[in-house]
Amino acid sequence: MATVVLVRHGRTTANTSGILAGRTEGVGLDDTGRTQVHDTAARLSAVPLVRALSSPLERCRATAEAVLAAQAHPAAAEQHEGLNECDYGAWQGRSIAELSKEALWKVVLRHPSAAVFPGGESLREMQHRAVQAVRRTDAAVAEEHGKDAVWLAVSHGDVIKAVLADALGLHLDQFQRLHVDPASVSVVRYTDDRPYVLGVNTHAGDLGWLAAAPHGSSGSSGPVVGGGAGPGASPSTT
Repeated sequence: MATVVLVRHGRTTANTSGILAGRTEGVGLDDTGRTQVHDTAARLSAVPLVRALSSPLERCRATAEAVLAAQAHPAAAEQHEGLNECDYGAWQGRSIAELSKEALWKVVLRHPSAAVFPGGESLREMQHRAVQAVRRTDAAVAEEHGKDAVWLAVSHGDVIKAVLADALGLHLDQFQRLHVDPASVSVVRYTDDRPYVLGVNTHAGDLGWLAAAPHGSSGSSGPVVGGGAGPGASPSTT
């Protein structure tokens, strides 16, 4: 299998105004958000991204375009409904302060697997379609480009948290323990054996190591006892 770089869109005016934007059209990056995605693009510039998927929403498309513009040989971003924001239904467009007073708020925070948004989808449904999109795309990337290929998926906070929870083997009720900031980078390497989470909610640091062929963290041999020597290092034969 291959490796997916999960990037949340940069900051938006809805984020700073405390509004649950959901799938509202026309919600774009603010000045800080554009700076954030520029920095994220620089972090990923040394990593050849063989394929790129994005949520159809403007803020994710803009983020994907910025990341790909920094690539030496950029792929075209493909919009994928599986990476779309959660359908919050009647909650969409309302203030977080107002929503936090509703009974459903506690369910979303404490038992998200039971949360169904009025007129929208459940968090279970959201996780299912997001995980399916990522796992199927990853398998296709590995088939076409090899198991060491790296690809990009740009999506939303709750969506990425749900994908990470699946990769970590966590029940959906635990996904609120994860945090995914605007323009942050998380990394999952899928294998025939199991997924390996290589990074969560990272904001800085060189990511060029992702371009190096992995040793000891993929393939049928599984993880190296003791942790191994890190990316790109040849395993010891002594």
